Amino acid sequence: MTSAAQPALWRRVGVVAALMVAAFTFNTAENLPIGLLTLLSDDLGTSLGAVGILVTGYGVTVAVASLPLAHATRSVPRRHLLTALLAALAAANAVAAVVPSYALMFTARVVTALAQALFWAVMGPVAVGLFPERVRGRVLGVLSVAGSLAMVLGVPAGTWLGRHYGREAPFAVLAGAAAVSMLLVAALLPATRPEEGHGSRGTRPDRRRFAVVLATTALSVTGAFAGYTYVVEFLGEVGGFSDDSVSALLTVPGVAGVIGVSVAGPLLDRYPRATLAVPVATQAAGMLGLYAFGDRQAAAVAFLAVLGASLGPVFMATQARVLESAPGRTEVALAANSGAFNAGVAVGALLGGALLPLAGVRGTFLAGGLLTLAALTALLGERLLPAAAPRGPAISS
Repeated sequence: MTSAAQPALWRRVGVVAALMVAAFTFNTAENLPIGLLTLLSDDLGTSLGAVGILVTGYGVTVAVASLPLAHATRSVPRRHLLTALLAALAAANAVAAVVPSYALMFTARVVTALAQALFWAVMGPVAVGLFPERVRGRVLGVLSVAGSLAMVLGVPAGTWLGRHYGREAPFAVLAGAAAVSMLLVAALLPATRPEEGHGSRGTRPDRRRFAVVLATTALSVTGAFAGYTYVVEFLGEVGGFSDDSVSALLTVPGVAGVIGVSVAGPLLDRYPRATLAVPVATQAAGMLGLYAFGDRQAAAVAFLAVLGASLGPVFMATQARVLESAPGRTEVALAANSGAFNAGVAVGALLGGALLPLAGVRGTFLAGGLLTLAALTALLGERLLPAAAPRGPAISS
């Protein structure tokens, strides 16, 4: 849409605030079973492993469904689509609060995961399209901070509510937050066609550079989760920390991640290349530092913070680069990037699990660091690509 067609500033800010609440709610819902593992196992009469599948199955669903759903809904007005996704989020969490069986809980989780798969693809283009192109990075940074806060505030708060008031309480709160976000989006977001506005297309479309971004996402996330999935075992076995200390240390990467996203967000517009290359390099340093010096407790804490500070900015920066280089519609390109991210989480966890009996938990961080270096190599090699041809007619995808 043109600037003349833009709604009032307070309406645009209201939409972004609603999307921030939604991002926080989705990320909290995704990871909440981690904090309620034993409680859900007892309530649903199932094993801890089955409850764990509520998390891993969620990620696999997002990875598989992101691209097909984005492609199938290209013509749906964004206000209607986002309202429907947030309604699904509210309904699924309301069901999760009261269902008596594991099968129904699993179904509610699949519905939430399908909604999240499409939400992350649509949210960015909608939000950045409400503001001038020059502040795209800052808009993405604000949304990323909200998502990052889920692990620092959302999951711990949900865990506390569940332990004190039963597992109904945290899911009911999430349902309420989703409902509020849904109502705000329905009331404030203009009913424009999806292809309108600068957020629907890449500012500098280039298939080769887009492929580099996808490779960076896949390699860096696979590397991160090859080791980070087993960070509890690492801190106890290699670092020599007590169980209570490990629980406290798990807040370090979360807090560092929020700080990292907060710092990197405002820089995305001014330094788009550096704000991806630096956190990828920082992630490699954190992984390899833990491998080399993880048996020294002070160094382990420091490198854990370095690793945590890089994870959020890497995903945020790849999203910004996708909005720049997308060769077609940005929501389809963002869905591909989200799929690569979630696939990396799953493959990384599997790779780390396969390495555990062969190289020990320390070896998982070495493998993760080397994969991250491969991501950095691919990213730096992008500079060798020739400049893209001038922008031609829009590509339908």
